[in-house]
Amino acid sequence: MAVVGMGYVGSCVAATLADRGLHVIGIDTDADLVDRLNSGTTPLREPGLADRIQAGVGSGRLRSTTDHRASTEADVVLLTVATPVRSDGSLADDHLRAACTALAQHLRAGQLVILKSTVPPGTTRDLVRPLLEASGLRAGADFALAFAPERLAEGTAMTELQTLPVVVGGLDPDSTRAAADFLGHALGTKVLTQDSLEAAEVVKLADNWWIDLNIALANELAMFCDLFGVDVLDVISAANSIPKGNGHVNILRPSVGVGGSCLTKDPWMVWRSARRHGLDIATARVGREVNQQMPGYAARLVLDDLAARGVAPSAATVAILGLAFKNDTGDLRATPTRGVVDALSAAGVRVRIHDPLVDPVHARETFGLPVTATVEEAVRDAHCVALLAMHREFRSLDFAELPVAEGCLVLDGRAYLPKEEIAMLERLGYTYRGVGR
Repeated sequence: MAVVGMGYVGSCVAATLADRGLHVIGIDTDADLVDRLNSGTTPLREPGLADRIQAGVGSGRLRSTTDHRASTEADVVLLTVATPVRSDGSLADDHLRAACTALAQHLRAGQLVILKSTVPPGTTRDLVRPLLEASGLRAGADFALAFAPERLAEGTAMTELQTLPVVVGGLDPDSTRAAADFLGHALGTKVLTQDSLEAAEVVKLADNWWIDLNIALANELAMFCDLFGVDVLDVISAANSIPKGNGHVNILRPSVGVGGSCLTKDPWMVWRSARRHGLDIATARVGREVNQQMPGYAARLVLDDLAARGVAPSAATVAILGLAFKNDTGDLRATPTRGVVDALSAAGVRVRIHDPLVDPVHARETFGLPVTATVEEAVRDAHCVALLAMHREFRSLDFAELPVAEGCLVLDGRAYLPKEEIAMLERLGYTYRGVGR
């Protein structure tokens, strides 16, 4: 089989399938990435991925190339290319068009093509299908065509690939059946078949629409709780105890903001797709607007604390610990931490940044600041230590030994410190603020 697009999703899928005994050809336009993969390494930080890539290459079951002609060897082709959105929420389909155009030149009868990249409803039918049929072959007659969204969470992807149900919808019943049979056998998971391509496309959007909107609720609840001096985590814990439907109320936790390549764009896909058909979807837009304001809100918490202590922003130093958009990853894609850094810097604050998991070159390009080598260097004489991604490396911090300024604020953007630890910080002379705490 072939995997076209060896980024995060493609690499995880290819490595997992090779680990399960399939012979996999990875195809990507990035020659440097292909060389790294063929040497048994990966630039991606995902638990278990590097070991599986190394094992797959070593066994001969995984190889990569920039040559799309290799897809001819495969009975099944998975498309896992990037599908970002433009500023207006529409699909930036350049990568998808290029991949389909290249694949069409080498498509052969009898192949199964499965798109896994997140797309607006109708994309597989109205864009992918005609591009592939430029080969002279007809979808549903000469080759099978299906959509099966990736639904992985960064940090747990390698486990989820073999445990989460796979959603599949095909162009026709035979395409659905072929894709379901292949993915169910290849991954060893339950398969949830849908009646159409569009139904499967909507499932992925519904997942991320719900998650983003739920976090927006949590974020506004946090700001609401702050008005009354209430700990939002206590409120959420109690609220979530009530049964509802097949489970319980399930309010997620607030934070400094939402990042990554999915939650920040998929609701806009929903909004834009609906508008094209004359429907105004309010919740997708509002969820995005709420979550996009959270970095500014977090920065305001710091600036308000400085003002209360009589420290001018121009005289203040803030240490940002954790730059990634998610705990225990080094992923800087759409990280909300950038918004916090930008807002503090614009106010005149001196900002230092530190994250042991990120690529320092990429971080400097993203933030316009050098990454400090150690926590101690970052926090020296700092008026605030902002925990914006709570990596494992930060969980054993000895706050009593940190060389911070007197009365230093600990801003909890994603650490969710327990009350016992908050009390300990306050005994040490720190001030604590969280999002809604």
